[in-house]
Amino acid sequence: VEEAERNDLYVVLDLQPGRTDFVTQARRYEELLRRPHVGLALDPEWRLGPNGKHLVQIGQVAIDEVNAVGAWLADFVQANKLPPKVLTLHQFQTRMIPDRVRLDTSRPEVQHLVHVDGQGGQGAKQGTWAAIKKDLPPRTWLGWKNFEHEDKPMLTPQQTASQVKPTPNFISY
Repeated sequence: VEEAERNDLYVVLDLQPGRTDFVTQARRYEELLRRPHVGLALDPEWRLGPNGKHLVQIGQVAIDEVNAVGAWLADFVQANKLPPKVLTLHQFQTRMIPDRVRLDTSRPEVQHLVHVDGQGGQGAKQGTWAAIKKDLPPRTWLGWKNFEHEDKPMLTPQQTASQVKPTPNFISY
């Protein structure tokens, strides 16, 4: 985080809480979140119920929990007089964040990014992209993930910008 700060780079803390909730996990990182260049990501794939098993089930998170994290983060930003923070939501199945149309994007302290992070063939990835971008809440940005070994073929940055529509606001590898 310090090295990123020295190089004017933004850091995203990717939360994968297992059986706890996202707000509890986010609060553990308050010290880092006080830095203007540090945001959060919620990874519902790794949010499991009491009997869930990673890599056996794909987790999910209720929209009320997502909104609670957004409200907590907005209050944190306001209380610490910080610039707006990015709150990334990883999603490659619609069931990972049920009722996402109720995502509260009303607080200017938080900028929401839905990161479509599915893997595989380009036809399947484009299908996932179409499903996830549907009914996107207002003031929500879109991100696309390219997997170096799992995507067949993996798109170059130029191919991603030309083949993925609308062009993602954020592209990761």
